[in-house]
Amino acid sequence: MSLFTPYFNETHEQVRLTARQFIQREVLPHINAWEEAGSFPREIYRKAGAAGLLGIGHDPAYGGTGEDVFMKIAATEEVMRSTSGGFAASLGSLDIALPPLEKWGSQALKDRFVGPVLAGDMIAALAITEPSGGSDVASLRTRAERRHDEVNGDHYVVNGSKIYITSGIRADFYVAAVRTGGPGYAGVSLLVIERSRVGVSTGQPLKKMGWWASDTAEVFFDNVIVPAENLIGSENAGFLLIMSNFQMERLNLAVMANMTAQMALEEAIRWSREREAFGKAIGRLQVIRHKLADMATRIEASREFTYRVGARIADGIPSVKEVSMAKNFATQTSDFVTTEAVQIFGGMGYMRESVVERLYRDNRILSIGGGTYEIMNEVIAKQLGID
Repeated sequence: MSLFTPYFNETHEQVRLTARQFIQREVLPHINAWEEAGSFPREIYRKAGAAGLLGIGHDPAYGGTGEDVFMKIAATEEVMRSTSGGFAASLGSLDIALPPLEKWGSQALKDRFVGPVLAGDMIAALAITEPSGGSDVASLRTRAERRHDEVNGDHYVVNGSKIYITSGIRADFYVAAVRTGGPGYAGVSLLVIERSRVGVSTGQPLKKMGWWASDTAEVFFDNVIVPAENLIGSENAGFLLIMSNFQMERLNLAVMANMTAQMALEEAIRWSREREAFGKAIGRLQVIRHKLADMATRIEASREFTYRVGARIADGIPSVKEVSMAKNFATQTSDFVTTEAVQIFGGMGYMRESVVERLYRDNRILSIGGGTYEIMNEVIAKQLGID
């Protein structure tokens, strides 16, 4: 599906076509098996890298396209056509892990990690959430103590754990939030921690309601020695780096929600034409027709709002309030549409063989990840000046 709107140019549509062909050729024939297996082949990262999909929005010096909000939206919409939110999330884990490194990392760090990730030869994961707290980044407990000795030189010793880390099992490195200073926002830093370092371990992949094809892990750091040069930006300035990353992450989650709703609507329309009850297709029943009309209307409004916020971000306009609104509105829309799609399918909507069953499950995380619905409302209220 090509969306003819003022937001996408010819280059964006070419990227959309490339992503669509990649998903149709490399992913859709296998996605059901990958969902059941709870993983997909690592080779897919390399294939996506070779197709140029991993570099969209990233540093041109390492094979990326440079920042282009609507090129990223076009690619994300097509990757979501895999029908698996878990696949899209894992393939896209670099989009939340790399930006702090690209913007504030040293040249040496960028040379070591950015190019291999964009080529699909390495996998990056962002490690912020901890068992003791989610959205409250300022309260994180993973500790990194600065030390020096003759063997390791200037280094940190890291102890703690992270949870719900997308691509956590097979990531080659983590961009990890650690506490290097006192309590609160001012004591947080970002470190690159390689998976191969002694003391880094993961548990078994976490069992989840949805996103089955995505490996999600708890990551443990036990006296891990990390060179001081692995620090991203300045010590104790990590909180601002993390916050700056959230705007695009939340826009991307809104796009994922809109596409989840769009696919659920398309499946419901197809089913309403094929399924017969009382001697006619159920799509001829007014109650079903009106459900579909409501679903389509909400999607159209949500998608247009998301694009408008994307245009603000592309123009460099601060949009913390607006992107929080877009994420909440899009996830509310996908909640409604996926629920209605399952209802239209009836018993078949409850079966694992139906796409809407997967969309319904995968959808549930979208109003939680990247800042919960409630946290988004707090952000919006503060932006409105409500203390």
